Amino acid sequence: MMCGRIEMLFDGMKQTLDDLFDMPLSIQTNLDLRPTDTVTCITRTCPETTPSINAADPSSTAIATISHSANIPPLTVINSLWGIKPNWSKKIIINAQGETAADKATFANAFKQQRCIIPCSAWFEWRDERQTKKQKYRFSHAANKPLFMAGILYPEENQLVTLTINPNDKCAQYHHRMPLFIPSTEINNWLYHDVSQLQPLLNPLPDKWIKIYRA
Repeated sequence: MMCGRIEMLFDGMKQTLDDLFDMPLSIQTNLDLRPTDTVTCITRTCPETTPSINAADPSSTAIATISHSANIPPLTVINSLWGIKPNWSKKIIINAQGETAADKATFANAFKQQRCIIPCSAWFEWRDERQTKKQKYRFSHAANKPLFMAGILYPEENQLVTLTINPNDKCAQYHHRMPLFIPSTEINNWLYHDVSQLQPLLNPLPDKWIKIYRA
């Protein structure tokens, strides 16, 4: 399992997120978000699959709809649980390979219809350095900007899976996979384009965008 920890720390990033989505986003700080934890994600507004919003209920799955201008499709902010457990699996699945998700029965429908992004500030990996225990590393944006991790939603179960890809050269020194991140300029394309148009987005971020240090 890779990328089993995510950091949600938006002090200093909040204004960037608010400006990008044209509304205040409420994302709870979590310095050690783990599988089965609640994670805030953003997806396209789709009446057939998006859970209803109950503003009076703080545990409501869908917590806000982002209404942009007429030229930008609406988006929905959802609180979901990280990981799925299909009947055939003995353990929770938190990742799917971005390169093959569209062809796998477990992930194909979600990849086609319910892609999402998870705003985050960092992720963590552990590397065996022949010590008593593995060394933990923190990966973040080199300019301390928010990262937008790609995922797929299972609205009926209120669950999601994050996507991974082959790493860039910098991250490959620590793990053979890395999360798939969507540049902020491509978010609407990721959420709304047909699957056949997504290939250009299934690439790692450039080395220069990533900062790594011991955690």
